[in-house]
Amino acid sequence: MNTRRRILTGLISLSAGLFSAKASHAAAQKNTDSLRFPGDPTDHNVVYQFNKEDQEYHKAVLYSVGELIRKYGDNVTIVVAVFGKGIHILAKQPLREVSELTKQRVKSLAAYGVKFHACGNTMSSLDWTKDDMLPLAEIVKVGAADVIELQEKGYSYISW
Repeated sequence: MNTRRRILTGLISLSAGLFSAKASHAAAQKNTDSLRFPGDPTDHNVVYQFNKEDQEYHKAVLYSVGELIRKYGDNVTIVVAVFGKGIHILAKQPLREVSELTKQRVKSLAAYGVKFHACGNTMSSLDWTKDDMLPLAEIVKVGAADVIELQEKGYSYISW
């Protein structure tokens, strides 16, 4: 009986060890499959339209952007296309109210790789130049055309 128990215990231990090794290998393989290097294309690409002055709107859109980063990490490319009344979030000295929280979120999201495209046409209508904008702002000629062109490149479009 003692021999039988030792054999059974040994088989159970062996099975557990093999299962554990297989699980570890599967986890390691999953981590290897998800490794990305800087410059690698992302699986998810999104463009947000940002064109309103309302503070609750600012809060909602920027929160959504942050949630995508939390979900996808570095496997998402996010562009916030800013034009119309929304342009003030990218101004060094906005002419419309922009809360401190919004200013902080924009800078924080940019630090995580979110791109903020500023509409050159909107800037021209305000007599603004690149010098009037935060350094993180990337100027595009036409904000609406930027949205179209990003969609043509496969970006998902989100409007609030």
